[in-house]
Amino acid sequence: MDNISTAILAFSLIIIMLGMGLSLVIDDFKRIFLYPKAILLGLINQILLLPLLGFAIASLFPISPEIAIGIMILAACPGGPTSNLISHLAKGDIALSVSLTALSSFITILTIPFIINFALEHFLEEGQIIKLDIVKTIIQILVITVIPVGIGMLIRKYKEKFALKMAKPVRKASGIVIVLVIVGIVIKEKDNFVSYFQQAGIVALCLNIVTMAVGYYSSKLFNLINKQAISIAIESGIQNGTLAITIAVVLLENTSFAVAPAVYSLLMFFTGGIAIYLSLKKNKTTHKS
Repeated sequence: MDNISTAILAFSLIIIMLGMGLSLVIDDFKRIFLYPKAILLGLINQILLLPLLGFAIASLFPISPEIAIGIMILAACPGGPTSNLISHLAKGDIALSVSLTALSSFITILTIPFIINFALEHFLEEGQIIKLDIVKTIIQILVITVIPVGIGMLIRKYKEKFALKMAKPVRKASGIVIVLVIVGIVIKEKDNFVSYFQQAGIVALCLNIVTMAVGYYSSKLFNLINKQAISIAIESGIQNGTLAITIAVVLLENTSFAVAPAVYSLLMFFTGGIAIYLSLKKNKTTHKS
């Protein structure tokens, strides 16, 4: 992608994260003290188990290094505004979902560079290896994610009516932009895309389903209520595809690394829809009994 496309992608992520900030308040961060077990379990799933499962899946499947690295970038980017929407539609604990998204967005600015450097060193051949500058990468992720979220929260605090009014248009605009970005990646990688899609589709789907299942059943193992289990499953299994694509294209300057996140960004609405259906069905059965 050219410099203009790259700049547009970075700007679109900033807008998306600003939109997320418009939906957050300080109380979202205070919830860690209200139900620490649920928050802690969700963060362990997102920050520790997700990259480990991503690495296991990327290693087990016979895929190209570019797809494997894309999967690892994806696994390093948990949560995102989409997970909050799916949690809401699935009748999960929306407060827990928002809290996990907010907290993981701050924590992953530190973990993302290390996970990606590990993936680059492990999956690329000697001589192909590139390394992210840790400090520079942390600053870049801070600028395109955390600072816009903070600005959004400030707007929400001092101009609440405006923030609530703008949240929906921002969400729609960001959705349109990410679709255009995915189309751009498909065009850029058109010679390899069919091969990449065949590899990335199965692996991305596997990552999505496995991490959702681990999130849900680990919650049940620790006796969390069903609403919390639903949110942790969705937060564990629905990744921030936009951030993953931005890291691949803007920070690593390699669209082939963005193919797996792009494919995933399409698949997650399918699996998210199934999660919503199963959750609503379970809720209906529980109410009947």
